Amino acid sequence: MPLQFNTVKLFAGSGSTAIAKAIATSYGKELGQVAVSRFSDGEYQPHFDESIRGCDVFLIQSTNQPTDNLMELLMLVDAARRASAHYITAVIPYFGLARQDRKDKPRVAIGSKLVANLLVAAGIHRIMTMDLHAAQIQAFFDVPVDHLDASIIFVPYIKSLGLENLTIASPDMGGSYRARSFAKYFNAEVVICDKRRKRANEIESMTVIGDVTDQDIVLIDDICDTAGTLAKAAGLIMERGARSVRAVCTHPVLSGKAYETIENSALTELIVTDTIPLKQESKKIKVLSTADLFAKAIMNVNEHGSISQLFKIE
Repeated sequence: MPLQFNTVKLFAGSGSTAIAKAIATSYGKELGQVAVSRFSDGEYQPHFDESIRGCDVFLIQSTNQPTDNLMELLMLVDAARRASAHYITAVIPYFGLARQDRKDKPRVAIGSKLVANLLVAAGIHRIMTMDLHAAQIQAFFDVPVDHLDASIIFVPYIKSLGLENLTIASPDMGGSYRARSFAKYFNAEVVICDKRRKRANEIESMTVIGDVTDQDIVLIDDICDTAGTLAKAAGLIMERGARSVRAVCTHPVLSGKAYETIENSALTELIVTDTIPLKQESKKIKVLSTADLFAKAIMNVNEHGSISQLFKIE
C-alpha cells in the first residue's frame, strides 16, 4: 500500500514570524492563518483562523524570552489538538531554558525537563529543534526529536572565508566536543579557553590552552547571551598573537549590553543564525538563514523520509 501524505500546514508563533515566513517560502507554502486575541489585563488566547482537521500541523516558535513565547506555543499546541489536527510538530529553532539541563546545585529546577513535560502534556507528537545546549535534552522527551545541526550551514560559510591558518577554538571546556566536531571538517587544530565563573554571566578568570600564534581563530559556541565570554576570549586570543578571531554561535540571545560588547570586542565578526530575531543591526554580526534546512526537515517528516541525510556537509 502506498504511503499516505496528509495536508501540511505551517503556522507561526508571534515571536518567530520572520523565520517562519522564510521556512514557508522555502517549503513552497503560505503560512496558515493564526491570530492572538488579547485581554486588557495582558491575558491572550491564540486561535487558528482556518480548519486544520486531519492535517499535519507544524507550529514554528522559538522559546526565547519573554516566557510568553513558550506559553503561546503551548496554547497553540492545545488549540491544534482540540481542533482535531492529525499530527502536531513543534518546530522550536531555539529551545529556551536549555541551559537548565541538570541539577548542578541543591534545590534548583531543571527547566528544560519541565518544558519537555509541558510540551508533551499539551499534545505534541514530535519536536524539531536545532543545536540544543546539551544533546542529552533529547532524552527528556517521550516523543520523536529531530535535532538539526547548524554546522551544515556554518561550515560552508567558514570555507568561503579562505582563512589560511584556521584553528578552531572553544570558549570553555564544556564546548570542546562541539569545537572538535567543527575542526574535523577542516582538519584543523583545536584550542580551548578555560574559564572560571563567579556566577551566571560573570567570568572570574580565563586562560587559553593551546598555541594561537599567527592563527586565524574561529570560536564555536551554541548560544551568545551577554557576549562577555566571547569578548574576553577574543581579546585574550589576540593578546596571545593570533592574526584574527571570529565567533560562530547558533542562537543570538544577545541580552543586556551584548551588542555594545560585540562592537567593542576584538572579534572580526560574529556569525549567527536566524533562530532568534536580532534586536538591532550590527556591522559585526552576520546572520545565516536556517530556513532551507528546516523546510527540508519538515518535508522529510511529512513524506516519511530520512532526516539523517540533512547532516551531510558537501
